Amino acid sequence: MKLVHQINLAFAVSLILVLSVTGAVIHYVLLDHFIGTQREGLKTMGAAMSATLVQQATTASPPAVGMEAPHIAGTAAFALEASVFAIEASAINPAYIGVQAIVADSEGNIVREVLPPFVSAAEISPVMEMKGTEASGTVSLQKIWDGTDSRFITEVSPLPSGSLTLITPVSRIEAIERALLGRLLIIFAVGAGLMTLLSLLLTRKLIRPLVRLKEELQKVRGRHFSQVRLVKAGGEIGSVAKTVYEMAGELDRFNRVQKQFFQNASHELKTPLMSIAGYAEGIRDGVFEGDGLRQGLAIIIKECGRLKKLVMEMTLLAKLDSEEDIFQSAPVCVKELLTETVERMNPLLVSRGLTVQLSYGGDQSLLVQADRDKLLQALLNIASNAIRYARSSVGIRAELVEGRVEVSVSDDGKGIPEELLPYLFHRFVKGKDGESGLGLAISRAIVERCGGLIFAGNREEGGAEVRIGFPAAV
Repeated sequence: MKLVHQINLAFAVSLILVLSVTGAVIHYVLLDHFIGTQREGLKTMGAAMSATLVQQATTASPPAVGMEAPHIAGTAAFALEASVFAIEASAINPAYIGVQAIVADSEGNIVREVLPPFVSAAEISPVMEMKGTEASGTVSLQKIWDGTDSRFITEVSPLPSGSLTLITPVSRIEAIERALLGRLLIIFAVGAGLMTLLSLLLTRKLIRPLVRLKEELQKVRGRHFSQVRLVKAGGEIGSVAKTVYEMAGELDRFNRVQKQFFQNASHELKTPLMSIAGYAEGIRDGVFEGDGLRQGLAIIIKECGRLKKLVMEMTLLAKLDSEEDIFQSAPVCVKELLTETVERMNPLLVSRGLTVQLSYGGDQSLLVQADRDKLLQALLNIASNAIRYARSSVGIRAELVEGRVEVSVSDDGKGIPEELLPYLFHRFVKGKDGESGLGLAISRAIVERCGGLIFAGNREEGGAEVRIGFPAAV
C-alpha cells in the first residue's frame, strides 16, 4: 500500500475512533446533565407547590353544596382534596408539562393523579393506586418513592396528612438528548468530511516532495549523479532532500575524480614504461653500444625508480583513503618534527643554493596529536614542493593561534597560478615543474586524517604559502 493511502487510512481510523469516543462521552454527559437539571427542577417545583398547597389547604373553606368530594373524611381529607384542586389548577403552567403529580394520604393510598395538559397518559407509564401492588405493564408506586425504578425521576414533598409526588419519565429526557445528540452527530459528520478532504489535500502536498525525492534517489541508484535536482520542501523532508542533493554532488565529483585518477595514473605509468620498454628493446637488438648502452641502462634505472616511487605514492594514497588502522596517533613535538624536516631537506637546499628560515613564534613547546611518521611525510612533500619553486629562500614557521597550532611553509617563487589554486590538492594536479602530482594530495589526506586542515595561497610579497592547522594537544 502506498504511503499516501496508509496515512489517509490511519487518519480516517483515528478520526472515527475519536469521534466515536467523543459521541459516547457527550451522550452520557448530556443525559446526566439533563437528568440532574430535571431533578433540580422537580425539587424546586415540588417545594413551591407544597408551600402553595399547604397555604391553600389551611385557608380553604368546605366545598360548595353539590360539589363532588368523594374522598372527604374530615379536616385531613378536606386538606388533601383542596390540594388536588390546586394541583389541577396549576397543571396548566408550561413549566409542569411532562410532569405527573400524585397526591397520596398518610397511609400511601393515592387520592388523585393529575396528568399535565397536552400530554397523553400513554407518554407516562401508569401507576397503581395501591401501595406495593404491581401488574403487567404497570409499576409500583413504592419503587418510585424508593427511587429504585430507573424509568422515572421523582420528587416527594410532604403535605398536610399526605404527600405530593412529582414524576417525570426518563424516556422524555432521553428523547430530547437523542435529538440533540443526533444534531451533534450531523455536525460531527460534516466536520469529519471537511477534515478528511483537508487531510487528503495536506497529505498529497506532504507526500509530493517524497515522491520527487524517490525519483531523485532512483537517479542516484542509476549513477546519474549529475542529473539529480534539489527537491524544495520544508522541515525534515527538506533537510533529507538537501542531504541527498549534496550527496549526489559529492558522488558525482568523486566519480569524476576517480575517472580522472585512472586516466592520469595510466598516463603517468605509461611514460616510464614506454621509456623502459624502448631502451630495453634497443639494448636487446644491439642498437646501443658503448656509452649509448650505459646511458640507456641509466635511463632504465631512473625510470624504474620513478615508476617505483609513483606506485608507492599511489599505494600510500589508497591506504590513506581506505584503511582505518594505518594511523598511530600520539602527542608530537612540532619543533622536533620541523627540525627533522629541515635536516632531511638540507641536501636539496644545498644543491639549489637555497636558505631556510625556521621560527616558532616565541613558543618552542608546541604539541599536536598525530601520527608522527605520516605527518613528517606530509611536511616533506610540502617542503620539497616549496624548494622546487623557490628562488632564494624557504620559510617555515610554527605558532599558536587561538588554541590551534599552525605551521606555514612559504617560498619566494612565482606563486601558484590562480586557475590551479582550487585543484592544487587534487590527485595528479601539478604545476610546470611538478613530478607525479600526488605529493600535495597525499599531504592533504594525512593532515585531514590527523584532524587538521590544509590551505594554499599566494603571498602579497610574492611566492606561495601552504598552511596546516591542528588542535593543540594538552
